[in-house]
Amino acid sequence: MNALREAIRQALTVAAEPTKAEAMRAYMKSDMPFLGVQAVPRRAALKKVFARHRILAAPEWRKTSLAIWRAAEYREERYAAIELTGYRYYRPWQTLYTLPMYEEMIVTGAWWDYVDDLAVHRIGGLLAAFPDTMRPLMLDWSRADDLWKRRAAILSQNRFRHGTDLGLLYACIEPSLSDTDFFARKAIGWALREYAKVDPREVVRYVEHKGISGLSRREALRNVPDA
Repeated sequence: MNALREAIRQALTVAAEPTKAEAMRAYMKSDMPFLGVQAVPRRAALKKVFARHRILAAPEWRKTSLAIWRAAEYREERYAAIELTGYRYYRPWQTLYTLPMYEEMIVTGAWWDYVDDLAVHRIGGLLAAFPDTMRPLMLDWSRADDLWKRRAAILSQNRFRHGTDLGLLYACIEPSLSDTDFFARKAIGWALREYAKVDPREVVRYVEHKGISGLSRREALRNVPDA
């Protein structure tokens, strides 16, 4: 674990452009500093590190991912923890045992750059693989006091397209319709915009029927002609 954490820090430091760090921090409104590693070189560097430092058991992988997340001193190290959870060697370990790990990252991360990646690519994957367990959990999250769990529930089907459970999508949106928070409203609009790629008429119908916020409406109908 320590060797992997050190290798991640070293690789990120080498790939960093320190002159960009403060601008990245300002854009993300982050209390945690940045090293100044942009997404493409970060992913390339981390793939090499992960390939050299294989983890041999699922419990150790989860433990290591959380350790990197908790000990992070720079935001890119938290991105590395998320990328480690999605690394291709560990796809067979995407089981319900990962839920506590992802939930901790969502709740303690509490910002869109972390939460959206986890919602769409990790929670969404679990929902597709284990719908009987995940569907009621997403309904619970959608009613949570925690904004970021609600956002994750709303966004969890963003890649499902024709496989979207429309009843679940609307049920996850419903508790946040009255929320005035920007990130709740933005999530509603984004989720509806993704489903509009499948059935724009249904999204128009829903938006008109529900009278959702202006922000959510604009986001939902952004790519719908003449809406």
